[in-house]
Amino acid sequence: MSRRELQSKGIIRPDVILVTGDAYIDSYYSGVAVIGRVLESRGYSVAVIAQPDISGPRDITSLGEPGLFWGVSAGCVDSEIANYTSLGKPRRSCDFTPGGQNLKRPDRACIVYSNLIREYFKGTVPVVIGGIEASLRRIAHYDQRTDRVRRSILLDSKADILVYGMGEKSVSEIAGRLRREASLDNIAGTCVMAGAAPDNYLVLPDFEKVRDDPRAFARMFELFYKNSQGPSGLGLIQRYDNRFLVHHPPSPSLRRTELDKVHELPFMNDSHPLCRSMGQIRALETIKDSITTHRGCYGECSFCSIAVHQGRSVISRSMGSILKEAGQLTQGKGFSGVIRDIGGPTANMYGSGCRRMFSGDPCSDRSCVGFGGVCSRLAPGHHKQKRLLSRLRVLPGVKKVHIASGIRYDLVLADKKYGTGYLEQIISHHVSGQMKIAPEHSADHVLELMNKPPASLAIEFASLYRRLAIKKRKNVYLSCYVIAAHPGCSLMDMKGFAGFARSNLKFLPEQVQIFTPTPSTRSTVMYHSGIDPFTGRKVWTEKRVAGKKKQKEAIRAQVNDKTGPGLELKGKKRKSRQVIKKKS
Repeated sequence: MSRRELQSKGIIRPDVILVTGDAYIDSYYSGVAVIGRVLESRGYSVAVIAQPDISGPRDITSLGEPGLFWGVSAGCVDSEIANYTSLGKPRRSCDFTPGGQNLKRPDRACIVYSNLIREYFKGTVPVVIGGIEASLRRIAHYDQRTDRVRRSILLDSKADILVYGMGEKSVSEIAGRLRREASLDNIAGTCVMAGAAPDNYLVLPDFEKVRDDPRAFARMFELFYKNSQGPSGLGLIQRYDNRFLVHHPPSPSLRRTELDKVHELPFMNDSHPLCRSMGQIRALETIKDSITTHRGCYGECSFCSIAVHQGRSVISRSMGSILKEAGQLTQGKGFSGVIRDIGGPTANMYGSGCRRMFSGDPCSDRSCVGFGGVCSRLAPGHHKQKRLLSRLRVLPGVKKVHIASGIRYDLVLADKKYGTGYLEQIISHHVSGQMKIAPEHSADHVLELMNKPPASLAIEFASLYRRLAIKKRKNVYLSCYVIAAHPGCSLMDMKGFAGFARSNLKFLPEQVQIFTPTPSTRSTVMYHSGIDPFTGRKVWTEKRVAGKKKQKEAIRAQVNDKTGPGLELKGKKRKSRQVIKKKS
């Protein structure tokens, strides 16, 4: 990260310079760190510029020009979502910035950083954009701040190529081709601009059409989503005036052995001293002493970007790799004996899947879980996670192993052989006060739009959880995530959730999240177009700020009324550790 460090390694000109909107944390929870370590393992020299000052050349020119390419990322979170609340107010704090003040990441960071490079390095080596912001904004997309459909971020950033998804294979291919001075054409998991449309690619509606016609926008998303979930997806093209966005098919998912190798790269699991000297980085504290067991999520919640970015295929690490990391964790300085989290986007998806999923090419004509139930072909992995947790508990130096990641209760209930035993083990040994579940709502017509399980399953699970907690004599509770003002949700629906939680879940969630339109998600398409892209049905959405606030207050009003039998501990807000884990 400095000239002195380059000189100490004998590097005159690094092969790659990565520019990020976050402080640099050298951990596999950070996408930029993963890309940097993967490239390093392949023999490339890599430098990092974290949160550069955009007012002048000092930071962006501090390390010179790379030999192969610039890599640009907004960081672990889309910059618009990182910088603004769901109601459009500026966020004052940032867990990824030293000192915690949200003053260093610009809006539309990928665009700003790319243009900053172009300003001070004329005719430079290729600029490659990637990460969650580039991934979600790679085609025409709805932008909440401007309340309009924006064109692909590749055009506005003037980058040479865009990498979408997790990116290890695509970026390695780009580096290899540039070293050989070969073309960057036809690289899986990338998007480029071209003067002519390639043959045999699926044509999306033109940008001008989707910008002005909500139905065309919904149709575009349906085609995009169905062809972005596996290597069998078709290549896509979208016309912008006289140019074409060429969206190559997705890159194949990493195999288990490849994912193990990524997690076993020599991460320092700390922030860089230059960043650390500027102040505390809260994100580092929230991921400390935690272990990720798998990548991807087949939940396909309509409002969530994980499936679009990480993919629907769950790739689980081997037990040996996880145990090896845990053993190293116990030897680390300051380890308290408590593994704070062992999980992923959803903790109990570890070891689960089906033949199609294990091949990295999930079904395009059916969902694995959701409002329609759990697919009969899906094999749960609770028995594998039970064995893993049991082995972690007996490691020397480990006192406790907690699961802080959310748990899919529909998976537990569908697993008739191991589900109840898994839940008993979790309650006995792995709940730190509360278990997090995500019913998100109680009205089935809203849950169907969210692609969440019916409310009846939340009631069934809460009842089972309480019975097992009493049986085990454990003073542990449930907490939950709730979304207000989601497409299809009315004020009466939110008032109904308050009664549902009080009567059936036996607790009241204290903090409620207002729906945030995130680019390239089904819920955002419904929010903008008023149409469910998968069914064609019209969907009403509360868009007024006052109306959104009222939906949120419908829960708070009930929380302030403490009366009612059997009420338990109140739910808490999502933590940044989940954000960095899911989005990196």
